Amino acid sequence: MKQLPPDTVRLLSSSQVITSIGNVVKELMENSLDAGASSIDVKLENFGLDRIEVRDNGDGVKAADAPVMAVRHFTSKISGHEDLERLETYGFRGEALGSICAVAEVTVTTKTEEEDISTQYTLDLTGAVVSQKPSHLGQGTTVSVAKLFKNVPVRRQFFSSTKRRKEELRKVQDLLMAYAVLKPELRLTLAHNKVVVWQKAKMADVRSGLLAVLGSSCVAHLLPCHQRQDQPEIVLDGFFPKPGADPSSTSSSTPEKTFIFINNRPVQHKEIMKLLRHRYSAQYSDDAARHRYPIVLLKVAVPPSSVDVNLTPDKTQVLLHNKEAVLTAVEALLVSLYGFRSPAEEGTFLSPSSPLQAESTGSADVSNCSSSSSVADDWIVSRGPAELQPDHETTAETSPGRLEDANISAEDWSRGTALTDPVSGEPLRPVVIQSGSGEARSPTKKTLNAVTEKRAALTVYDMISNRAARAPLSPAALFEKEARAEVLRERPAAGLRDVSAAVQERWKNLPEEDRKKYEEKAKRSVEHYDRRTKLASAEPAERTPRPKPPAQKRKAPLSNQQLLDELFSARPQKKTKTPAPPKPSRPLPCSVAALRLRLRRLSAQSGAAPRGLRLVNRLASQSAWVAVCGRRLMVLNSFRVEEALLFQRLLENHVLPAVSLQKPLQVTAGSLGGAEYVETLCSMEKRPADLSGGVVFSDPRLVANGFRIQLATDRHLEVTAMADCVPFLGVEDLKEILTAVLHRKASGVRECRPLKVTNYLQAEAVRLARQLPANASRDDVEETVRRMERQLGETGRTCVHGRPFLHHLTDVPSSDEEAKALLRPLEL
Repeated sequence: MKQLPPDTVRLLSSSQVITSIGNVVKELMENSLDAGASSIDVKLENFGLDRIEVRDNGDGVKAADAPVMAVRHFTSKISGHEDLERLETYGFRGEALGSICAVAEVTVTTKTEEEDISTQYTLDLTGAVVSQKPSHLGQGTTVSVAKLFKNVPVRRQFFSSTKRRKEELRKVQDLLMAYAVLKPELRLTLAHNKVVVWQKAKMADVRSGLLAVLGSSCVAHLLPCHQRQDQPEIVLDGFFPKPGADPSSTSSSTPEKTFIFINNRPVQHKEIMKLLRHRYSAQYSDDAARHRYPIVLLKVAVPPSSVDVNLTPDKTQVLLHNKEAVLTAVEALLVSLYGFRSPAEEGTFLSPSSPLQAESTGSADVSNCSSSSSVADDWIVSRGPAELQPDHETTAETSPGRLEDANISAEDWSRGTALTDPVSGEPLRPVVIQSGSGEARSPTKKTLNAVTEKRAALTVYDMISNRAARAPLSPAALFEKEARAEVLRERPAAGLRDVSAAVQERWKNLPEEDRKKYEEKAKRSVEHYDRRTKLASAEPAERTPRPKPPAQKRKAPLSNQQLLDELFSARPQKKTKTPAPPKPSRPLPCSVAALRLRLRRLSAQSGAAPRGLRLVNRLASQSAWVAVCGRRLMVLNSFRVEEALLFQRLLENHVLPAVSLQKPLQVTAGSLGGAEYVETLCSMEKRPADLSGGVVFSDPRLVANGFRIQLATDRHLEVTAMADCVPFLGVEDLKEILTAVLHRKASGVRECRPLKVTNYLQAEAVRLARQLPANASRDDVEETVRRMERQLGETGRTCVHGRPFLHHLTDVPSSDEEAKALLRPLEL
């Protein structure tokens, strides 16, 4: 025996960790998330085979750690095996970057917040740094992987087909979608060959992330759920399809939209997936949802010590210490959401060990009972006679469904005599085929095989007098009709080509005597076809022809002289118009007094409370609401209200992310417009001086607008970072902030927003409002109205475009006379 070289060992182990393009993207993304990144850009060239680039704005790699950042088993996540019980990061092995270096060419560009410039490191096959040079990129890390699987040609050849490469691109997009719904505050972008394939902006909460990934039509049918259990500690959180929702809107034919996370890690768990599919499809009576996957976001939180994530190289499969308790908790949540279907409803009987039976009989608590790994595996399918014969009553002693009360021996069970029919006393059979009560089939009549017996094709000339006549078959076709069935019986697994080739070979080798038999059959078939054709063609001649409707004569146009006579004659002839038939009408019940009484009740619901805006009903065609305020009947546009509320919240709380500048901007009295602006800036709130002696301004009025300003040791001011999401943001916008502070004495962030930032926040408010569901419920709209009255008051009731929320329709009459006066002009 010989020891393998280190390069061979490294390549063998690396090709197990890095098996596809999706593995590379997953490992690099998890490193970015562990570094605290809030923005990740993934760029692919040639589906990732030529280049994969993952860029983030995380903490970066320190210069002291750069020489060993890709060396195997060097990691900052854990320091020993015991740290796995407290694991909170995605990575922990220290193998990902080193494994990528073994199968590709890798360069890493990184910069921390303390460093002035970024550095690009070139790595070799062992993960060691072979060269470095300065770079222009900002804070964060950019990993570039080129020539993937260059030294594993068979694996690179595996991805040479277009179908497999497109499948890898779809898997990468599915991976980004999973992290997008898990971390809504994360900004993600996927580009292929310099074309953006998919992207997601930063979102406020999980529901907004789902809206960005799945769309409003799907999220509108999802319901947020939360469940907590103390012993053992299990927390379930997520979004599930609403009970009874349309399966086409809440399910998919593939499992990509069923998101399962355990401790914020996307995993593939067969038992949980099986529970979700079974409980979701059990609420539908038909088979439309039996083979579909529900659109679900399920987050399972358990103590880190009860999860083993070191199971597979890609960390998509985990082992749970309390798997039975987790499955039981998930099942209890699904039962509380979709209800429990009894065995009689599903036509099945459950084994006594199944937790579902304990639920149905009330003998155990859902949260404490133990669940098997698969609920569907514990079922004993047996349809009882009580369902087939509902007129007979079965007691608990004789019912075959009560397995727990019967003393069944193993011998009786194996022979099939354990369960008996209480009426006839005969053993129950698993399947009984009931024949129809119609005419008995003739034993001599040959049954056609729908698969093997190919019907003759019909032509246009065969359709005579609405009768289909089967075209005569050739001798070869008659032989093929019989020989094909024999070939299929002899070779059931043969393909269509093999069967056709075998039939043709038999026809070639057929003796002359047998061939003449088929020719005679074909001749008789042609004669029979000719007789039927003659009879069918002779029948229409004997029938009496149907009378044709009289043709309408086309009116000749009048000459010019006739037109002049009609126009200028002394006695123009009046054309008699035939009265039009009356339009169908139906009286609608309407009572102004009842409407007035109901509106009074709506206005006085709060008793002594002041009358506010009250909703009456929805206008489905306009997605608006009819509301009443006192005696005024108005139309409310809730989307404009949401725009204004979002804009107000963004003005007050939103902080623009500042991106470090490659070259800081000097701030002087000349660039700001005077020494008083510099004095105002210097009087703002600052942080304590750092080790270098520099002071950074921490005033919220500057930070929220995306400015990071530093007072250097030589007492000069410079802008070190600015927001890049607002185009052309510069020193002039900083002057607007200082002007508001100096002249208007603005003390809050809202009053110090520059015009560019205000316009950007308006656009963000409109974009977020468009992602809301099209048809909000009454409770949601009432909550929107309460927030409008509390935050906007009576004056600011216009959207960001200056359009009003409310449109006045009419005033509600206070008496019958006033109502009649309003309706009198409408009478015809």
